[in-house]
Amino acid sequence: MEFPQARKSIERALGAGKLVVCVGNCTIKYAGRAASKISEGDRLLVIKHDGTFLVHQSTGMKAINYQGPGSVVSVAEENGELIVKSERTKPMHELIEVHFKRVDYCDSFEMHDDTKLQLFGSEKELARILMQDLHLIEPGLTPLKGESDVKRGSIDILAQDSAGSTVAIELKRRSAGLDAVTQLKRYVEQLQKRKGRRVRGILCAPEITANALKMLAGEGFEFFKLDYEIANPSAKIKGLQRKQKVLGEYGP
Repeated sequence: MEFPQARKSIERALGAGKLVVCVGNCTIKYAGRAASKISEGDRLLVIKHDGTFLVHQSTGMKAINYQGPGSVVSVAEENGELIVKSERTKPMHELIEVHFKRVDYCDSFEMHDDTKLQLFGSEKELARILMQDLHLIEPGLTPLKGESDVKRGSIDILAQDSAGSTVAIELKRRSAGLDAVTQLKRYVEQLQKRKGRRVRGILCAPEITANALKMLAGEGFEFFKLDYEIANPSAKIKGLQRKQKVLGEYGP
């Protein structure tokens, strides 16, 4: 592809707020937090309408050079090269220059994507489902509301058992390790200081490591194996007796 054609394609795309994709042989220069130069090679350049600037090699998932949103992109022909620049001044001055020796492909695309990420089966959502029937964990266990916030975190479920004792329930989507037990211990200790009485701790997870289970028992806490299924757009906890809402019914 001739440089004048590639340059005009990039300039039109930048003016129209389109995504730019270029493939060709180039060298790369960077100046900013440090200085670097990458020798000649075949690379993929992606420029997004928000100023995001990414240079990829033929292997690997990470860009070898990049600028985040907000960079100013320009293109020019100099000394027999097509030079595409990405420049930003905040929080410091940074400049990436891609010097194309050859352009094999250059095109732009109108892209629309207003869809926000929807996470199904987060710990927060699983906790909401589980609160519908805590009898699954222990008969007589009922949820309490408005008392879950503590220093440096928030308890997933705060409940009361049949004897009237407060119970802190920590829920993990994946295998629970020592950090999960430490987290539960911190919450229990803070609640005990606040309430002036003993607080039980229960850790719910699909699995738990041997060391974590040993530490859990040493602290006097309990483990409940949480068996759940995640699908789009719902999550289901196995064994729960009451009607389970799909996650979309909960709202933001």
